[in-house]
Amino acid sequence: MKILFIDDTHPILYSIFEKMGWEIDVKNKESKEEIELELEQYQGIIVRSRFVLDANFIDKATNLKFIGRPGAGLENIDVAFANKQGVKVFRSPEGNQDSVAEHALGMLLMLFNKLQQANNQVKSGIWDRKANWGIELKGKTVGLIGYGYMGKAIAKRFSGFGVNCITYDKYLTNYGDDYAKEVSLEELYETAEVVSLHSPLSKENIGLINTEYLNKFKNPIYLINTARGQSLVLDDMVKALQSGRVLGACLDVLEYEKTSFESMFKEERTDAFNFLSKAESVILSPHIAGWTEESNVKIAQYLGEKIAEYFK
Repeated sequence: MKILFIDDTHPILYSIFEKMGWEIDVKNKESKEEIELELEQYQGIIVRSRFVLDANFIDKATNLKFIGRPGAGLENIDVAFANKQGVKVFRSPEGNQDSVAEHALGMLLMLFNKLQQANNQVKSGIWDRKANWGIELKGKTVGLIGYGYMGKAIAKRFSGFGVNCITYDKYLTNYGDDYAKEVSLEELYETAEVVSLHSPLSKENIGLINTEYLNKFKNPIYLINTARGQSLVLDDMVKALQSGRVLGACLDVLEYEKTSFESMFKEERTDAFNFLSKAESVILSPHIAGWTEESNVKIAQYLGEKIAEYFK
């Protein structure tokens, strides 16, 4: 088979395919239009998020057998059309579940213990101990929205901190385990003090976390988003921070990100972002929760092994 790589990935994936006797072609600089002219020659495509593989694109790949997506999200692939065409779609969320979980927990601990503020003050010669007292995670009720690979991984981390971990996932049934209790969305609204978002991006989840949603929580909450930026309306987040409905936020993703996730803004910096960038109650990172030196390898390795096993 001949495999087209549209995006960069760890070379371990190349080696797995080469051991299968497959030919590899890397076109990570060419435009979508240029690639479309050559699609007929490929039986496999590896893509991250450089552009959308829509029905028109897939339809031109007349000999395509599979699409592989290193990582978790499939929102840039028309999976339904691919399946209709007999094209198998693979992903590898196992590869970065640990890095996402550790990153989310690290951001929350940084926020709770005022480490960003304390670090900046001490480096500026300010030694203000009382102003930098934190709060403890132990005893808090943590609500996880979505309980797939990422949700389960973070629940395991939280279990060591003595928290009450609950989860709601509208796509699953009977999914509770030793690390998180399955609850209704109403119970999550009633009891959660920390909310961590782990739901996939879909049409119904765009703008999911808005003013109406945030106002349903009985308690003021801390919010973590390491999933997709478009699930959270940042203008509404700012209003919730200003009103005290949200006490703090850890955001690895922003709704302003371009589809490729490689740069921040589609347009100008917004008032909402200017507020978030200055707020001591907000921790930001550039969509890197899923990326560590280890996950870079595991994402490619798990994907390659799945595909190789399927086509043996």
